[in-house]
Amino acid sequence: MISFPTHIQIETSLACNSRCVFCPHKEMRRGPRNMADAVWKKIVDESRGRGIVYRPFMINEPFVDLRMPGIVRYIKQDATARVEFNSNGNVPAACDLPALIGAGIDLIRFSLDGASPESFSKSGRGGDYHAIVANILRFVAERDRQQSSCAIEVRMIDLPENREEQPRFLEFWQTRADKATITELYDWPWSGQTGPFRAPCPKIRSEMFFMTDGRAVLCCWDAFARGVVGDVNERTVEQIWLGEENQRCRDLLSRGERDAITLCSRCDAYQKFDFTRWPGY
Repeated sequence: MISFPTHIQIETSLACNSRCVFCPHKEMRRGPRNMADAVWKKIVDESRGRGIVYRPFMINEPFVDLRMPGIVRYIKQDATARVEFNSNGNVPAACDLPALIGAGIDLIRFSLDGASPESFSKSGRGGDYHAIVANILRFVAERDRQQSSCAIEVRMIDLPENREEQPRFLEFWQTRADKATITELYDWPWSGQTGPFRAPCPKIRSEMFFMTDGRAVLCCWDAFARGVVGDVNERTVEQIWLGEENQRCRDLLSRGERDAITLCSRCDAYQKFDFTRWPGY
């Protein structure tokens, strides 16, 4: 077990402006809606100077949280820190784009599951295709205007509805963003599985995840707090990472014993991962 995580994901808000058919967000009833400033600052303060990759989002759309430019600036007071985002591209008009880019974002991944309004509407994300394309291009233009080093990636989930358009999608975005990719759709834990895929989990080696109330969970796909391993309101980030419950779960998952953990007992992720070099497996 490494002494500290390399990646920390902080769910600063539960707000999302999409209704993706494959996401459990619409079924969540937990709170609070927004993480208190004191909580996310505590997480950041207790992990400074360690070269952490911070992802200030989890099961939400990060740019709906209008505090985000300030959050990024606070994180980037640490010269060793990186900040990454995943976004649906449905960016609110109130989002201060110049401030956001200027705060020092290192990477943004936009999800756009179509190369036309017709295929995008069938993907089930919701939103206006042309508006989202325009938003992504605005990010690119503002990044270039500021001569920022922020990398911008545009991704499409491989779906039957967009398969024929994938070459056109790649051709369009490879000339406008830094990277364009086609990714696989994954199943969230407890979304119909009757058992686990019996293998280790790559996430537990070096990543840590905090929900809006400050509780730490095993996975960014834990929509319903089934895998809580600590609470940053009661303990430090390091204490949770090195804590008995986190270590117990990590030991089980490193041996592929997903069925021994409630959250992971209905997870079939990473079926194509190469585990041949996994230590002790």
